[in-house]
Amino acid sequence: MDFSEQDADVFGEEYEQHEEREKDEEESHDSSSSSSTASSSSNGSGGETSSGSGSGSASSSDGEEVEGNGEAEKEGGEEEKDLFGSDNEEYCKTLASSPYPVPVLPPLRNNNNHNRGNFGRGRWQSGYQNGRGSGILPRPGGYHQRQHYGFGSKFANGRQDERFVSELKLSKSEETLSRKCIAFQEPCELACYSRIEGGDVYFDDRSLRLFKRLITEDVGANLNEGFESFIEKKDMGCQGFGDLLTCIRNKNIPLPNIHFVTYRNNLNKILATAYIRHEPWEMGVHKRKGVVYLDVHKLPERPQSELDRRRCYWGYCFEALATEESRRADGDGIHHIDANVEYCSVIKTKLGAHRIIMGAEMDCCDSTDDGRRFYVELKTSRELDYHTEERYEREKLLKFWIQSFLAGVPYIVIGFRDDAGRLVRTERLRTQDITQRVKMKNYWQGGVCLAFADEVLCWLYGTVKERLSIVASDEDYILQFAQPFNRLELLQAQSCPDVITSHAEQL
Repeated sequence: MDFSEQDADVFGEEYEQHEEREKDEEESHDSSSSSSTASSSSNGSGGETSSGSGSGSASSSDGEEVEGNGEAEKEGGEEEKDLFGSDNEEYCKTLASSPYPVPVLPPLRNNNNHNRGNFGRGRWQSGYQNGRGSGILPRPGGYHQRQHYGFGSKFANGRQDERFVSELKLSKSEETLSRKCIAFQEPCELACYSRIEGGDVYFDDRSLRLFKRLITEDVGANLNEGFESFIEKKDMGCQGFGDLLTCIRNKNIPLPNIHFVTYRNNLNKILATAYIRHEPWEMGVHKRKGVVYLDVHKLPERPQSELDRRRCYWGYCFEALATEESRRADGDGIHHIDANVEYCSVIKTKLGAHRIIMGAEMDCCDSTDDGRRFYVELKTSRELDYHTEERYEREKLLKFWIQSFLAGVPYIVIGFRDDAGRLVRTERLRTQDITQRVKMKNYWQGGVCLAFADEVLCWLYGTVKERLSIVASDEDYILQFAQPFNRLELLQAQSCPDVITSHAEQL
């Protein structure tokens, strides 16, 4: 796998064409005002031209608009401008539901069987005169439903959970969501932190690994190697989210104009729910000082078997094979893999009107010929056949695309293995090409995922309340997606994690 000619643009080649079209439209629409402004600015500045931080827009490969920040690096301590502009006051007025009424179509009229008049049944039809008096049989209809048929707890739509606050029904079709064009701003990295063996956290990139371009030489490797010394990932609870908040404070990242702080994992769940409606999930929702913090919740899982643990290890083993390990000499095997060692990037982006800061774990990085660093996502999957290819493209590729697109990762390297855990082949995908691959088969659309997430975040920000006192506990929530998988539910939470409470007090 040769990365000699790199193109790290995750948003596609249509960037320049789209930008030129926007410029032409603006010039044709405001030609007179533009000329007058240009002349006045040139007179006032003595002919100098200045270039500041601008924002362009790029289109992802299936049509959704992606807004580029184009922000240049500041020199000499120059004050950094707000990436998002000054529309925060309007955003904070977001309503949980639209003030406009939903249009109602007129009822359908049945134009069939005109000869039947009022569609009555002979002698029982109202006003029917047959000269024989009333019928022996009673008029049909008007019977009560059978007991417990269509009623009762089995068929009721009533909410049994006392914690219920609000819901968002998943009633909009894919066609309706596809008509919405949601802008997504090119992700901008603000900071990073590393967790090393032993659990210590450092606010640098010491845990970031370098991608090994000659990964194809390892085809045929046994991914079971080193399984006996594997250190599994520990359930850290809220400590992981606390590390993200500590990094934000350590790097003095301002939060007044931010609406959501979360891990990328929570956004992955929301975007994927636009199509994947059979996987339950939940997350904590806590609003402090105008910022909504989304905490990761791990649902209970069945006990893992030996095969489950091995399959999990195969993914970590492939990551070790696909990266340059300074402690491992050429020809040495895989030993002592610790799943708790990780590198996390802190990213700022914007989905629609929602300003987001998220933490995203990165597998490794590479660089272009001119020295620009970019991240590479590493994945493993069972080798495809005729029966598994469709599900792979419908679900796995959707998750791969969402995870890489949100963080601006341009490349995904997939290691395909057999049932015994042997590496069969590798494939490198450009993130922007995935949507084109599935678009021809009409499996899913990236723009629909963005539109769905925009609706969820609008409803969430407009519904949750600010917690103003330490005693109050009814302003903490849980967002869940559970059976029968036809709505998102917002429930009251009993408490707020200490890491969020402590973080809000230190701001």
